[in-house]
Amino acid sequence: MAKLSGIDRRKARVRRSIKAHANGRPRLSVFRSDKNIYAQVIDDANGVTLASASSLEKDLKITNGANQAAAAEVGKAIAERATKAGVTEVVFDRGAYIFHGRVKALADAAREGGLSF
Repeated sequence: MAKLSGIDRRKARVRRSIKAHANGRPRLSVFRSDKNIYAQVIDDANGVTLASASSLEKDLKITNGANQAAAAEVGKAIAERATKAGVTEVVFDRGAYIFHGRVKALADAAREGGLSF
């Protein structure tokens, strides 16, 4: 078996904790690149994405996708789309990212938009 890198070990540890506490709730997964931020609500039981949002979308009118303001806009959008899909409770999957900065801004905006986690 191949040895996992530090990032992969951290991601696996977070994902293991999420699965233990999910109780059938969908997962709000966050991916952060250098230039953009992406979020999706995933139903792991059925293997489908229920809602998604990213800073690349034209209707959000984000000029710089790599700042906290863009993350907050994506958080509002994902909360709105998840609510339309009938999802109000999720578990937050930060991946291998520390919960601060853009990841925290997205989470706070999603909470304000109506998602609870």
